[in-house]
Amino acid sequence: MTTLSIVLIVKDESENIIPCLESASFADEIVVVDAGSRDDTLERAKKYTDKIFVESEWLGYGIQRQRAQGYATSEWILMLDADERITPELQEVILNVVKENDQGSVYDIARLSHCFGRFIRHSGWYPDYVTRLYPRSKAAYNASTVHEKLEYPVHQKLKKLSGDLLHYTYRDINHYLVKSASYAEAWSQQRYEQGKRATLLQGGLHAVGCFVRMYILRAGFLDGKQGLLLALLSGHSTFVKYVDLWVRERQQ
Repeated sequence: MTTLSIVLIVKDESENIIPCLESASFADEIVVVDAGSRDDTLERAKKYTDKIFVESEWLGYGIQRQRAQGYATSEWILMLDADERITPELQEVILNVVKENDQGSVYDIARLSHCFGRFIRHSGWYPDYVTRLYPRSKAAYNASTVHEKLEYPVHQKLKKLSGDLLHYTYRDINHYLVKSASYAEAWSQQRYEQGKRATLLQGGLHAVGCFVRMYILRAGFLDGKQGLLLALLSGHSTFVKYVDLWVRERQQ
């Protein structure tokens, strides 16, 4: 019988790790790769798996996912984040895919995000398809520092699964701002190393465009006050990315 490894990369996920691993407990193997947690993430994870590894030299999300995949031994991999939960409906679909063992396919899963008190079904957030279920020998993540992608041969078929992966993305505003700042720093650093440059005008235009796209074109207004808040925060985060890149050039 074919088997499934559910693989996570984590750091300081004490609040999320138990419900996440509980939803993943049907897997044949759970692999957790920690980036140097300072809380009790690892102690909590030990209740669900003994395959826990520490890779504290942070080289970006892509490299960390590559490391994590290297510890997995099953034929199939489901890459999961600590703030995600597998529903019973999605679990059944995943197990059927593993049983069928179609090595010529990789699978997209729709994420339904919960943010600031409600599930977000518009704003361009749903369905937020992520390619996470794949044969271990056929695919792997690239080395991008941020916004890493799964790479696989062109002849592999990309299929969409039914069922949602629940995504509990931000605990509060402080969590959003800290996480957003981290992404902005990684994004601007990567762009700077590629020789890209930015202006404040670019940042402003992209920020306004982001707000209009989320709130109006992608019907964020149907997500209530949370939709408005997310559109404003996303515009701000977009502006900060370009400002960070602009500042890097001036500092050099």
